[in-house]
Amino acid sequence: MDALKKEIEMPITKEKKSTIFAEFGGKATNTGSIEGQIALLTERIAHISGHLQANGKDFSTHRGLMQLVGQRKRLLTYLQKTNLTGYRALIEKLGLRK
Repeated sequence: MDALKKEIEMPITKEKKSTIFAEFGGKATNTGSIEGQIALLTERIAHISGHLQANGKDFSTHRGLMQLVGQRKRLLTYLQKTNLTGYRALIEKLGLRK
């Protein structure tokens, strides 16, 4: 049972990161693309949100989550200013806004 719990709480693996960057950044090695970074942050935010559902009093993790949300918001604002069509396609693909 402990092995299953550790598997659920593990951070994002290298393989998962490379698939995220391949899907959103064009290539798996294009780790600097804004779209890939936003997609990776979204994945991390979803993972940490799941952790906080089970551990509601983990305030240091909550602070880290708020920092990630702020960083993603800044990157989305930059993408919106520089590439509006790419921004709209990305939020549609990630399902961030209505």
